[in-house]
Amino acid sequence: MELEITNALKLVTDKLEGWLETLIAMLPNFVVAVFVLLAFFLIARLLRRLAHRIFGKFSGRTALNDLFANVLYFGVLAVGIFVALSVLQLTQVVTTLLAGVGIVGLALGFAFQDITANFVSGILIVMRRPFEVGDIISSDDHMGVVTNINLRITTVRTFQGLEVLIPNKQLFQNVVVNYTHTKDRRVDLAVGVSYGDDLRKVKDLTLKVVSGLDSIDKTKEVTLFFDEFGDSSINFKVRFWAKSSGQLDFLTARSEAIMAIKEAFDENDITIPFPIRTLDFGIKGGEKLSEMKILNHEEN
Repeated sequence: MELEITNALKLVTDKLEGWLETLIAMLPNFVVAVFVLLAFFLIARLLRRLAHRIFGKFSGRTALNDLFANVLYFGVLAVGIFVALSVLQLTQVVTTLLAGVGIVGLALGFAFQDITANFVSGILIVMRRPFEVGDIISSDDHMGVVTNINLRITTVRTFQGLEVLIPNKQLFQNVVVNYTHTKDRRVDLAVGVSYGDDLRKVKDLTLKVVSGLDSIDKTKEVTLFFDEFGDSSINFKVRFWAKSSGQLDFLTARSEAIMAIKEAFDENDITIPFPIRTLDFGIKGGEKLSEMKILNHEEN
């Protein structure tokens, strides 16, 4: 029994002595590894500061600048850790860590692919700048003013006062109309007149009335084109430009044009047919039933 205890103690002692000898032998490498980590830490901090300054000159996006700077910072630290492990002759540990990082990255990529897609789309949107805060945009059924852009979602305030959070992936992959970047916005106003009206008179009068409005851009030509023979009217579109691309100016120009055209048509006896089917007993615009002679059986 005593012999077994002695052998066990000797085995533990030998193992501890071996570890101690290895520690003493690796002590210079350990000191070098510590200095390597410290050097890479200082380099990472310096590069992060430089990245903030450099990216700040080319981009006014704070979130994007922070992202690139932090990626550079942690990337340099990761390289420093791997170099320090190599100095300590822990090559197997480095290989295991790299394999683990790859597996974890692959798993996270599948688990959070939508978040990743929104994140990458946010970076591309910030870099390409298809729209900015304050722009009027529309995408799918959403239209409003962009109030915030971050790396995952874009916030749009609709003209009804609602805040819509749109994933950046949707904005990057789908059609987005920017009403602000073009600086100009045209109104295409559809109108219909009776078949009995003089179309040349309708055209001349409409162009005259719309061209005199103060709410339109008078530096651009007002145009009118007849489109089709409708069920109860001949339809045309009058096209003119609002003073600016703002939604209020656009709505004001369209509203005033509608009122002015309606008033001018009333004064000149031009009929805008109701959007219903009617029986036309007269040459123009129909005849009121109250004015028609109704025959009874005695007159027959």
